[in-house]
Amino acid sequence: MDLRTPDPNPGWLSDDELAQVRRRLPIVCVEAIPVRVDGLGKITEVGLLLRATPEGAMTRMLVTGRVMYGETVREALFRHLEKDLGPMAFPLLPTSPIPASVAEYFPMPGISPFVDERQHAVSLVFVVPVTGSCDPRQDALEITWLSPTDALSDATVDEMEGGRGALLRAALGASGAF
Repeated sequence: MDLRTPDPNPGWLSDDELAQVRRRLPIVCVEAIPVRVDGLGKITEVGLLLRATPEGAMTRMLVTGRVMYGETVREALFRHLEKDLGPMAFPLLPTSPIPASVAEYFPMPGISPFVDERQHAVSLVFVVPVTGSCDPRQDALEITWLSPTDALSDATVDEMEGGRGALLRAALGASGAF
């Protein structure tokens, strides 16, 4: 049973076409770590989404999704932030889309620390300050704002699937959060 809300604008491929492409080509994705910052740009809070897996387990997640054909990385990042956090999140996108980290997901465990059983994906990971109110949508149940220390704790990292805990640590480290 799939608990996710169907994407009202699935983009350029049907579900069957996407499944075929996922079996043959790497997919380009973006991932965003929403943060709150102080006046000096220091990260004060990290936002992690809570969702239920199809198996019913509760996990922590980042904002994530594909880059569609003809869409810039910046546009994809904005679209997924708005889709997952709501239109009032007011993300402050970087002037230049340079990721804090890059992750390569494989459907087979052991090739990299990152696993996505659906596909081989290359994900550009951004740390994005948000200034508005966040109202999670799609398959997220809530967003939890944690201090950087709590977000990077073993307990929180262990709640993340597919190696995203290691990704969170790498991206926040590159952003000077610790």
